[in-house]
Amino acid sequence: MSLVPWQWLLAGLAALIIGFSKTGIGGLSLLAVALFTQIFPGHTKQVSGLILPLLIVGDLVAVGAYRRHIQWKFLWKLFPFTAAGVLLGWFAMGRIDDRQARLLVGTIILAMVALHLHRRSSSKRPPPSSAPAVSDSPALPPSAPDHELWFAATMGILAGFTTLIANAAGPLMAIYLLAMRLPKLEFVGTAAVFFMILNWFKVPFMVDLGLITTDSATFNLLLAPAVLLGAFAGRAVLPRVNQRLFENLALTLSALSGLHMILP
Repeated sequence: MSLVPWQWLLAGLAALIIGFSKTGIGGLSLLAVALFTQIFPGHTKQVSGLILPLLIVGDLVAVGAYRRHIQWKFLWKLFPFTAAGVLLGWFAMGRIDDRQARLLVGTIILAMVALHLHRRSSSKRPPPSSAPAVSDSPALPPSAPDHELWFAATMGILAGFTTLIANAAGPLMAIYLLAMRLPKLEFVGTAAVFFMILNWFKVPFMVDLGLITTDSATFNLLLAPAVLLGAFAGRAVLPRVNQRLFENLALTLSALSGLHMILP
């Protein structure tokens, strides 16, 4: 794989962001995808396979760092539906072009952001007048849909579909975990193990589609140190981020990711 210096610089930055997003602010991962699409314009689906091994490297570090914070109860209900979504994405991959893939994924992300905002605003209750103000409390309402199977089914299928099409399940998983009202460490740890399992599950499909090759694997090996560096940086930064800020950043970055996928 032959790249000029500025392309290698962008690729290194994207790999750094992937690592940081895995252990720090998850919504940044779509920025890495955007950088890779600048390096390989018009090849959204190929980029999806190219960066998958880099995501797996970041997953391994994140799971190791946050293994004590994983909340499995929020994941078991997702996995069967996510697997179904991956199969749907595999079926659709050869039937839609890059532009259609971006429009579809972007629309799904924005629709889920809008649904989350609607649920949050309609569920808000004024706090008791005697309750003290807590600046670091979760921003989401107590009526988050953690008991609703339909919500897990919808998010699981969409996450599986979008992750195979464009490695864009991050915003959807963020919305799901925000709805579960998880503290930031539990949020990141639970997301990390979810994506580690999901990304390994995707590998055979990517190989079958010709999106992971020996050339792309060599490219991944060269960028792996940047992923590790970013992951260690994210691990150092996350404890210093306010919970409310973390939640608002996750939601905002999800919306921006959807817009980026839609805009030409």
